[in-house]
Amino acid sequence: MTADSNPALLDTEGAAATDDPAFAGPSARGPRARDTRAYLLYVAGKLGGAAVSLFAVLVTSFFLFRLIPGDPVKQMTGGKRVSAEQLDAMRKEFGLDQPVMTQFFDYCGKALTGDFGTSYQFHTPVMDKITDALPATLLLTGTAFVLYTLIGIWLGTRTAWRNGQLGDRVHTGLALTLYSVPSFWLGLLLIITFSVGVGPIPGLFPTGGLESGGETGVAYVIDVAHHMVLPVITLVAVGYAQTLLVMRSSLLDEMGSDYLTTARAKGLRDDLVRRRHAVPNAMLPTVTLMFVNLGTVVAGAILVETVFSWPGLGGLFYAALSVPDLPLVQGLFFVFSAAVILMNTLADVIYPLLDPRVGR
Repeated sequence: MTADSNPALLDTEGAAATDDPAFAGPSARGPRARDTRAYLLYVAGKLGGAAVSLFAVLVTSFFLFRLIPGDPVKQMTGGKRVSAEQLDAMRKEFGLDQPVMTQFFDYCGKALTGDFGTSYQFHTPVMDKITDALPATLLLTGTAFVLYTLIGIWLGTRTAWRNGQLGDRVHTGLALTLYSVPSFWLGLLLIITFSVGVGPIPGLFPTGGLESGGETGVAYVIDVAHHMVLPVITLVAVGYAQTLLVMRSSLLDEMGSDYLTTARAKGLRDDLVRRRHAVPNAMLPTVTLMFVNLGTVVAGAILVETVFSWPGLGGLFYAALSVPDLPLVQGLFFVFSAAVILMNTLADVIYPLLDPRVGR
């Protein structure tokens, strides 16, 4: 009996041949090895691109903010009359008396170790100020990110599956409107309406800040949550609209696919066809958007934090720009940009695992 006429014998001989080192050639492991090498080269390329982008951000953050009008040393005096000798001494203390290129190389060397210098106005290391303000930003933008991602995916799925119906038209129109609304304008509108109060509507929420002060324990948690309501609503209103539109568009592209028709022909309920087949494939562009938005969790709330006087990185950046506090501005700009770049790179690295066609 030959192997061709007996599948079991064919499997046995094939397994034996594969176990033999002499047969461990291209037919056994070649395609997988080539796929692994291709993926590693793809990842290396993405990491190299991220490194170049970070260096470009480092260069940009140094030269860009030196175009801001005003003398930071004079701004630090607070308008007091200071002699020229004292101003020169302050410039020497902060290294501003050195040539620009000398300052640049010194800045790059220290930045590689995480040292962005000392803040002009706070007289503390820049990284200490960033570390102190980071938890407030992560609390606000992280909460908003989770909410608008879940709401956007859910509504995007439902509107696409009911394409053309009244609910689809209402949600899509609202999402397009909110997506085009500036976040600071929406925040101001919410403050006027629900903090200051308009007509019979009383002021229900604080106008800004993280806490009222003096609270501890559960009362403190409730107080912080009370202060978070309006800024979170502002971020969610703008963020969910983008997620909804991307999810809806992706799912509409999938709805005409043959595999969905086959799934329905097998007798699967419409709900199962949507959840088990259509949505997982439509999620790929949304996953990319999620990683991009995850990068902006650190960098994307500058205007909202400023409007609501939220003590996070956004408010700190605005305060640094008003001086200008060059070391603090440069450090914050680098952190914001690095967060976006790293999240985009992580999305690029993960995407081929979700869709094998990418990176091949």
